[in-house]
Amino acid sequence: MTREECKALLDGFNKTTACYHHLVLTVGGSADSQNLRQELQKTRQKAQELAVSTCARLTAVLRDRGLAADERAEFERLWVAFSGCLDLLEADMRRALELGAAFPLHAPRRPLVRTGVAGASSGVAARALSTRSLRLEAEGDFDVADLRELEREVLQVGEMIDNMEMKVNVPRWTVQARQAAGAELLSTVNAGPSSVVSVEERGGGCDPRKALAAILFGAVLLAAVALAVCVAKLS
Repeated sequence: MTREECKALLDGFNKTTACYHHLVLTVGGSADSQNLRQELQKTRQKAQELAVSTCARLTAVLRDRGLAADERAEFERLWVAFSGCLDLLEADMRRALELGAAFPLHAPRRPLVRTGVAGASSGVAARALSTRSLRLEAEGDFDVADLRELEREVLQVGEMIDNMEMKVNVPRWTVQARQAAGAELLSTVNAGPSSVVSVEERGGGCDPRKALAAILFGAVLLAAVALAVCVAKLS
């Protein structure tokens, strides 16, 4: 039951981190807005909550000296996957901090998308776009406060990574995978037998007729190139 709980927590943490990574890529772009910054804040906080829960479960299990060898190997694989995902979260949080500082919402900035419209209409559009709602005016310093909070959270995640390495010593290069290399090529998730292509079928011998046709095509192509060069020299 503990292993299944750890797998479920790790799966949720992995998906949340992937969602956060996708959101970070849009900071500073044409889709950047206060709603995006708020969604980033909620997503990273959810990811950190899952990280704390997953770390606590895995740490408690791996520090148990009475754990069986096969069970320990399985939990060590989960630990390595979790630590790698946590490193990615820290990197994305640092990237979000840099992009948020480079593209503040509360200050005027150069438009990232140029439509090519010029003249009087562009001035009217600029005045319309500069109008803010009362709610946004009230929360004008949201991104500034969020950046301060994000900076503290980046340090907290870094401390969590350091504490993990001190409490549980699981070198990543000592953990072995359960499947052989290329095993994912032999089967497809939720796919019928007709859609599965085996490695043996892919690595089969070449058809002699196709090889002969390719050789003949190459010879004809070389002859055509030589003829064109001769014609060019005569002219």
